[in-house]
Amino acid sequence: MRKLTYYIACSIDGFIGDPKGDASSMFAFLDEEFLGYLASTWPETVAVQGREQLGLTGAENLHFDTVIQGRASYQLALDLGVTSPYGHLREYVASRTLGTSPDPNVTVIDGDLVTRVRELKAEDSELGIWLCGGSQIAGELLDEIDELVIKTYPQVYGSGLPMFGGTGFAVSDFTLEGVRTFGNGVLVRTYARKR
Repeated sequence: MRKLTYYIACSIDGFIGDPKGDASSMFAFLDEEFLGYLASTWPETVAVQGREQLGLTGAENLHFDTVIQGRASYQLALDLGVTSPYGHLREYVASRTLGTSPDPNVTVIDGDLVTRVRELKAEDSELGIWLCGGSQIAGELLDEIDELVIKTYPQVYGSGLPMFGGTGFAVSDFTLEGVRTFGNGVLVRTYARKR
């Protein structure tokens, strides 16, 4: 069974973006040390625009061969004229409003997201599935998430999009697997779900 990993950036207080979903203030922490880590450890999570700049064109996927994201996350790429931001992966967008996919590499999931994710997890593959965002689909898929990789930036938002939207109160236990710290104040924490 393949793992579904929620690999996400957030503020200290657990927000992945401001109330409108903008997380651009976190870009200030993309210094040489942290970018080097992302490029060497998580190369498949770098979008097509950054892959060229970081010399990752043709880089091997280390963790994932599939990415799932919500409509709002995908819209950020569409607004830049990019229809396949992670063309080196199989791309899925969970949306009931997008309609037809604007790119042959992007499959729109407009029905039962949990069932589709379970089908993807059951596929025979050495690599996992990356849940890229956003908040609402992370909440919908919380019970399916096997691993959390949280890049915590040293900022407090006060309000905004929570890591898990629309879930209500429910406790889900995870075990801390590792913490990596960086000189710019960023922490990367990895958790495995307790089953």
